[in-house]
Amino acid sequence: MTAASARRPPAGTGATAPGRASLTHWLRARLMQLYLASRRVPAALAVLAACGIVLRIALHWHWISGTGASAQELPVMIEGATAAVIAVTMTSPFGEPERATVRWLPYLRLTTTLGLALAAVGALAAGAAAADLDGGTLAILRNAAGLDGIGLLSAAAVGGGLAWIGPLAYAVVAEFALVQGWTTPWMWPGRPPHDLGGALCAGLAFAAGLTVTTLRGARDPGHE
Repeated sequence: MTAASARRPPAGTGATAPGRASLTHWLRARLMQLYLASRRVPAALAVLAACGIVLRIALHWHWISGTGASAQELPVMIEGATAAVIAVTMTSPFGEPERATVRWLPYLRLTTTLGLALAAVGALAAGAAAADLDGGTLAILRNAAGLDGIGLLSAAAVGGGLAWIGPLAYAVVAEFALVQGWTTPWMWPGRPPHDLGGALCAGLAFAAGLTVTTLRGARDPGHE
């Protein structure tokens, strides 16, 4: 054996590296596919699209008209419904075993939640396109983000199966706040779309919910 032959890599090593990289990418894509299926994300996307259609029908038939509190009541309830859908997808069918075996779980949670949040805003914005919705896309973005945050915090507190209660309860309180003319920024649906205080409160709620659920996920039921 010569020094040159000792430095030469084993036959086939260079040829297998691309294959290993392809296998790694395939495994990651498969993991994402299985995660999305376990969280019923395809069904969630269908419901989000349906919410956008309901908003479009409401605007077309003038169930929503004018400006001010009355024009925000139905959109807030629809936005609360989209947040409830996103919160429910945090439910894990596997519980603690999944936490212990899937090291990519935080990244999967983050990617899925952000994707669904963007899909909800897109569906609602598309439903409001070419219509005179009070506040426009900016109000949709703020309200939906804040409600999503409440839903995610609810999932971390009571579990994904009951997480829908948080955003829908907030939407009901927001309806009352709109009628009564509350001005607190924590009732951001009642604030003008360019209001900084309302945007900050909604943003804080979304950031808190996203952080908590990314790091620890939804609360598991006791039997898991």
